[in-house]
Amino acid sequence: MAGGPLEGTRIIDLTSVVVGPLATQVLADHGADVIKVESPAGDIGRHLAGRGRSPGMSAKFMHLNRNKRSIVLDLRQSSALQVMRGLLVDADVLLWNVRPASMQRLGLDYSSVRAINPRLIYCGMFGFGQAGCYRDRPAYDSIIQGISGVAALHERVTGTPRYVPYVMADRTVGLIAVQMILMALLRRVRTGEGESIEIPMFENMVAQVMTEHMYQASFEPPIGGYGDPRVLDPENRPLATRDGFLCLSANTDPQAHALFEAIGRPELALDPRFATVAARFQNVKDYFVIRAEGLARKTTAEWLEIFDRLDVPAAPYHRLETLRDDPHLRDVGLFQTVDHPSEGGFVNIGLANRMSGGARADFQGAPRLGQHTREVLREAGLDESAIAALLAAGAAVAGD
Repeated sequence: MAGGPLEGTRIIDLTSVVVGPLATQVLADHGADVIKVESPAGDIGRHLAGRGRSPGMSAKFMHLNRNKRSIVLDLRQSSALQVMRGLLVDADVLLWNVRPASMQRLGLDYSSVRAINPRLIYCGMFGFGQAGCYRDRPAYDSIIQGISGVAALHERVTGTPRYVPYVMADRTVGLIAVQMILMALLRRVRTGEGESIEIPMFENMVAQVMTEHMYQASFEPPIGGYGDPRVLDPENRPLATRDGFLCLSANTDPQAHALFEAIGRPELALDPRFATVAARFQNVKDYFVIRAEGLARKTTAEWLEIFDRLDVPAAPYHRLETLRDDPHLRDVGLFQTVDHPSEGGFVNIGLANRMSGGARADFQGAPRLGQHTREVLREAGLDESAIAALLAAGAAVAGD
């Protein structure tokens, strides 16, 4: 038994790459039995993130697919589809991230699946909501960052559109999917009914961007333009110190006044441009310039000691190469070296959140392709001759 709040919950995972695997990993980490159904070629994420120690086991795939079981079914074959339908009989959740037309062709649309298991939570993740004219378009993270306005935020700041250099849309929407699935499971406890959930990436990311930046255009009629100027100011960035960089946020009046004292400009606390939160917001460009000029005079370590004493929010600036050495992350054990059965030593990224009741107790490394095919087929009630027939026909594939 896995332990965790989702112990006893079975999830059939038809997702690949990032958005879906992130969602099912969070669920698996908290005790759900996630059966990852892959094609014979496997999740493309097995190969997207560069070379691993062995083929099909890239680092990114391993980070996103721990605590799951892999079964390979060629859903183009009717016998494999029959197995798939059998897996849904006692499943709690079916999660998928292909275009809805593909599920329709396979006979795995909601009406068909509901006939198999009316208690099933059916969760589709795709680019665009099915009520809109973009509904049939394919989508990837970069497409969604561009169409939702994320890339344009960089243009506002630097003059050049850019994507955020990590798959932010996939990861944001994947976490939203976890929320929606858990709410549906809660409602099923109350009503006994399953339901279909539609999770479009475009609408979700537009909502994220525009709750931040609809700004004064939110009113009818508008009282101003789009874009929070404080967030979009080019000087809203890590600040250079005498020997590096520092992250600083002095927003409240006590914090800002303490900052002015620290940089040797106490008179600014009485300056009508900077004395209050509202005034600093109206003069944010000048405020940011004053901060930058002040911090250039001392080292990062000196400023961190000063700001810690004054209770001004500040933190070191990390690069990818320095994060694992952060003393706080060492204290909480976020990075854990584990021994993967086939891949050897691997730095696992642990759970960022903790529950007093605990999470999954039996950590399992990411599965090799088809590693659990025979095991899951036996659990589904197939005898050895039926399993052998599926494997001989290529309808199922068993890995090592």
